[in-house]
Amino acid sequence: MEAKFGERLLEKRSIDYVPIAERHGKVWHLWPVWFSGDAHLATVATGVVGIALGGNLIWMAIAVVLGSALGTFFMAFHSTQGPQLGLPQMIQSRPQFGYIGALLVWGVALVAYIGFNAFNQILAAQTVHSLYGADQKTTMVVFALLAVSLAVIGYDLIHLAQRWIAYVLIVALLVFTVAILQGAPMPPAQLDLRDFSAVPFLAQFFAAASYQIAWSIYVSDYSRYLPRDVGVSASFWWTYLGGFVGGAWTMLVGTLAAALYPTLEVAAALRAAADAVLPGFGKPLLVCSLLGLLTITSLNFYGASLTLLSVADSLKPNRPTLAKRIVTLAVCTAAAIALALASSHNFVAIFGEFLAVLLYLFTPWTAINLVDFYLVRKGHYSVREIFNPHGMYGRWNWRGLMAYGVGFAAMIPFFSTGIYMGPIARALGGADIAMLVGLPISAIVYVWACRSLDLEADRRRAFDADIGLDPDSGAEAHA
Repeated sequence: MEAKFGERLLEKRSIDYVPIAERHGKVWHLWPVWFSGDAHLATVATGVVGIALGGNLIWMAIAVVLGSALGTFFMAFHSTQGPQLGLPQMIQSRPQFGYIGALLVWGVALVAYIGFNAFNQILAAQTVHSLYGADQKTTMVVFALLAVSLAVIGYDLIHLAQRWIAYVLIVALLVFTVAILQGAPMPPAQLDLRDFSAVPFLAQFFAAASYQIAWSIYVSDYSRYLPRDVGVSASFWWTYLGGFVGGAWTMLVGTLAAALYPTLEVAAALRAAADAVLPGFGKPLLVCSLLGLLTITSLNFYGASLTLLSVADSLKPNRPTLAKRIVTLAVCTAAAIALALASSHNFVAIFGEFLAVLLYLFTPWTAINLVDFYLVRKGHYSVREIFNPHGMYGRWNWRGLMAYGVGFAAMIPFFSTGIYMGPIARALGGADIAMLVGLPISAIVYVWACRSLDLEADRRRAFDADIGLDPDSGAEAHA
């Protein structure tokens, strides 16, 4: 990959199909992308949610591990779609929702990208201010501009940066983990298994799960250049390994730091915990976590750009170009900076609410997308028809839209946020189990709706449409 990077400084492709002849990279490259993607301060903040609600360390740690395991499961299955289709993640929603109908999920994705990056900028500014006393608003802007610069160069540099940062972060996390296990003065109540509280536990569990599921909206963006023959199993497990280990490990660091220093902000608590067990280590640990935060912000900008290009293509079909990708990156950067400058107070509380809303919005989509890919169409799609505004997938697909609406509506009584609490959540003492309802209902409704779909005719039409898609590779059809 490094050799190819020198041949093309700026990535030319965006939402368009990556031909077989241009595929490159190794499947193991996926683990550092998602390990580094998770090993940063925003993930640390996710591990603080349950402690902030009054949970103790041992139960919040269990919630982090279980929630990360569940959320990463869905994320990793989305990753396997990239090598098979050669397309970014969001554009793959057209067969389920329609050429125009997919705008529903793309709007949600744009909110997620820009929201995550605004939070990342706030967290970076707080950290740099605590380390060097820098002005927070200026830091937010500079941080965003650095991150978007990496996104402008594109896919290959992002992969390369994530690999090197993964090695640095592993060393830093290992040093911190060993030191804190040996010397942390932990209050006994924090390790009492009898002190179980359902609301903090479920809040932390679903915060971890939703945080990992949130990667699903762009995980294929970073596997779509891989050769098609890398295999579903390999792409799944390399993604799962990186995402789960990086996510759970880093969230646990946040859980531990918050248990030790519950009154401090995320970055300050992490630094205090590191300095307590290894004097002087807090500052370099924060600097390392800032590197991971910078690159994941680049990934978010990159994904936001691809999603905005998809939106523009749905409104008016056009040929993707480098110039258009750069323009959309500029728009997304400006939006994230504006949001960050306006929302820097009550960070942990706002972040927890944001994760809860994301969980509700992404749950029906991830169920529908995965069920369609693995159970209904079984990976047989037409790339050309995905970009055809009058093609076989239609402008509005009632099956996906109905399943999304029914799945989302079914979750409403289970919602538990500061904005709204459903009657069932209230009866459960505020516990939030909406995800466990939304996933199966959305999937079941979509499968039921697809009973009327002629899958054999759908497969033949997809095959015929993509004949000659890869003439240089000897592959006559994508399907």
